[in-house]
Amino acid sequence: MAQLLKATLMVMTMVVISTPALSTDYIVGDGSGWKLNFNYTAWAEGKDFHVGDRLIFRYTEGSHNVFRLTTADDFRQCAVPSNVTSLSSGNDVIVLASPGRKWYICGFADHCTRGMKLAITVTTADLAPSPSPASPGVSAASGFSGSMQGAWVLAATSLAAYKMIWA
Repeated sequence: MAQLLKATLMVMTMVVISTPALSTDYIVGDGSGWKLNFNYTAWAEGKDFHVGDRLIFRYTEGSHNVFRLTTADDFRQCAVPSNVTSLSSGNDVIVLASPGRKWYICGFADHCTRGMKLAITVTTADLAPSPSPASPGVSAASGFSGSMQGAWVLAATSLAAYKMIWA
């Protein structure tokens, strides 16, 4: 019985520790994809983009591309950077690796001025709300998302139980 409990606790701990943080894949433009005459400002409205999420730009290869810009001025002016290679596979995936404002445009002819531009704000992972005073637990100030807080609490509990069995 003790061996089964030990094995179960070890497996639970490994699963919890190896579970990646949840991220979201966003297909830019949803079913419409990356194309002319689409309102990407409206598409992005109400979406919460977080570090680790992925933007997927889908379009017919050869008809568009994707440039990541570094300034709001370049975005407003639809300035295609000369020192950066565009993404152009037709199924471009960008991992949002850092928080902050991000800007993307199509560099073909007048496509950016015709609406093929996307500006988003990326934040760090959501913090879970602080527990009420009646239910002590891990606080949101720890920096873990709600799902990760539970995972770490489970991992710590499993590890403590494992150590008690082996002691």
